[in-house]
Amino acid sequence: MNIKILTPEYVVFEGEVDSVLLPGKNGEFHIMHNHAGIVSSLIGGKVKLYAKSIDEAYSKYFTKENEKDSVFSYPIKSGVVEFNHNKGIILCE
Repeated sequence: MNIKILTPEYVVFEGEVDSVLLPGKNGEFHIMHNHAGIVSSLIGGKVKLYAKSIDEAYSKYFTKENEKDSVFSYPIKSGVVEFNHNKGIILCE
């Protein structure tokens, strides 16, 4: 599935991931391949991308959670996510 993460200043990430874990107002939620369409607000926390790798152009924004798994995290203060037809856009700050 394709995910794009945008801030007012720059594109944080754009590419293919296996899934994404997001900090929602009612708790964390996981979006996986073929997830139902959703629009949700986000609170401060970490956006976690589950992907085999991240393009070098975007890797400077992410922290690798551990060496064993391919989980990359990006801290946010707030935001909104829209996901539909295996494409998602995360607008955050």
